[in-house]
Amino acid sequence: MSLDTRDAASDLNDLIGTASRIRSAIESVIEGKPEVVRLALTVLLAEGHLLIEDVPGVGKTMLAKSLARSVDCSVRRVQFTPDLLPSDITGVSAFNAEVREFEFKPGPVFANIVVGDEINRASPKTQSALLECMEERQVTVDGTTFELEAPFMVIATQNPVEMEGTYPLPEAQRDRFTARISMGYPEPSAELEMLDVHGTTSPLDKLEPVATAADVRALTDVVRSVHVSDAVRRYVIDLTSATRSAPELRLGASPRATLQLVRASRAWAALHDRDYVVPDDVQELAVPVLAHRLLPTAEAQVERRLPEQVVTDLLNRVPVQGRSGR
Repeated sequence: MSLDTRDAASDLNDLIGTASRIRSAIESVIEGKPEVVRLALTVLLAEGHLLIEDVPGVGKTMLAKSLARSVDCSVRRVQFTPDLLPSDITGVSAFNAEVREFEFKPGPVFANIVVGDEINRASPKTQSALLECMEERQVTVDGTTFELEAPFMVIATQNPVEMEGTYPLPEAQRDRFTARISMGYPEPSAELEMLDVHGTTSPLDKLEPVATAADVRALTDVVRSVHVSDAVRRYVIDLTSATRSAPELRLGASPRATLQLVRASRAWAALHDRDYVVPDDVQELAVPVLAHRLLPTAEAQVERRLPEQVVTDLLNRVPVQGRSGR
């Protein structure tokens, strides 16, 4: 085994160990949702952003806060409301009478992890304040651009659009979220355990950080080095291209979706102790990464053909170029 190979194996082992600690910390608060926790961790390591959508009361905010608290880094929470302004998120320039010049007061977006609670209760104008920072990792206020420190992740929760007082997220906003997940109702056994654990005190209060921002930066470097073969790359492109010609969809997956599916697949492979991506990784992540970006046609909506179902059908139809990831 060469020195480079040993170093790569050591880096992957470090990733597995750190990720396992973070996952255990989150699962001490979120009972009975191991796949949801794994997917949230995948998005963090893929340097992406996470959208958690479900009905009220199933633990969306708890998952976001648990992930944020498990890493020792700067965390800011924003409660989105109809009267929230874009400057309440990005910051504002205020006049300092003592020095007789304007000073920039950073908003809550200047943090490593930004928890946006009920993001679709704010107006589309306010939601759009996140567009630049989510894609370019920077904020421009009054003609001045400020860089955001890595890691930077937005974890947003939202209620389904059928709920009262919600605004649908703009297409450009949805496309910037790497993945969308749903918590779902817990199993009866997990709900019973929740009554015991959460009955007197919140386990979130006892959650201590198990990793640092520097650890996360090191892990994302390891994820970037995970190998993606030409065959797997072609499979990803074939899959996203198929969404653009699907008769049930009037808006298919963007090139950004293709890129983020590959990034997420790298992180998923690393979490499964592999330094290469296989088609199974892509298939596991296709629905959470692609479905929220797709817009069904009016006919598909009448027939209740959800984008998730369309992606699942495409996974069954699009041929896999090769099963090996090497």
